[in-house]
Amino acid sequence: MTDLAPNIICPGQGAQAIGMGRAWAQSSTHGKAVFDQADAILGDRFGAPLSDICTNGPADVINRTDVSQPAIYVCSVASWHGLTGDDTPSIDTTAGLSLGEYTALHLAGVFSFEDGLHLVTERGRAMQAAAEAADGGMLAVMGLDADEAQTLCDDTLESIGGGVLVPANLNAPGQIVLSGDTAACEAAHALCGERGQRATPLTVAGAFHSAHMQPAADALAAVLTDVPMQSPSCTVWSNVTAQPHDADVDSIRTRLVEQLTSPVRWAQQCAAMVDAGHVAYTELAPGKVLRGLMRRINRDAKVTSHDEPDPTHAA
Repeated sequence: MTDLAPNIICPGQGAQAIGMGRAWAQSSTHGKAVFDQADAILGDRFGAPLSDICTNGPADVINRTDVSQPAIYVCSVASWHGLTGDDTPSIDTTAGLSLGEYTALHLAGVFSFEDGLHLVTERGRAMQAAAEAADGGMLAVMGLDADEAQTLCDDTLESIGGGVLVPANLNAPGQIVLSGDTAACEAAHALCGERGQRATPLTVAGAFHSAHMQPAADALAAVLTDVPMQSPSCTVWSNVTAQPHDADVDSIRTRLVEQLTSPVRWAQQCAAMVDAGHVAYTELAPGKVLRGLMRRINRDAKVTSHDEPDPTHAA
């Protein structure tokens, strides 16, 4: 097992890429076992085994919300078991960006791998269905703080006579994503152009972390009721509150439902984590997005990414 920081951060949707997890499955018997278990549970639900989709795509399949969410969860858990092998290292604190919060909760022992896979699969399915049922999108805006992003939403909705547009992902200082009606996103994009502000429409299935996801939140609430949970064995941070989850599992269920329609306060959450003394982090696969965000949030924090295994340490 390689030396790991005691604080674990887990990526969310958007980190997926063709080939994700392949190196872990090829170099680590423990990593491969996770993919094998996921394939046995899911079968050909997505038209092919999940491990095959992670390795070979195609892109239009792996980028679907209902596929990418279980794929990222499995890849993250596989990298964790590839890093740790037969050891069970102590974790001080763990957190995840949106979907990644489920990985964090699993690592903290709140639910089993199989139950977590069931949850993220149903979450992805419900979010995909909610996205297809409404005309929504997302817009990345650069250089604005949270108050300025809210003002942009307010000004946009006033200019078009109402609708849905909210700051949805507060990823890092100056890096915020808006979510809402397609018309509102287009109007906000135009308004940014008039004001000399940078904005980029995102290629996503729908308006995540907005009121558009209420049907998905309702469906997820029903699924969560039946999933056995226990209090976390370490500190797990909530995207909704930017504070640690309570030990009470009913509170955890409530926060996970709220997460679908609430902003992801990642920047505030990470700042609070560093203020609490957590300055060294292990980022699980796939990708290195969270390391980049942390650099913008607090340069005193160190994040080591594990998108691929170190061949001298793979377990």
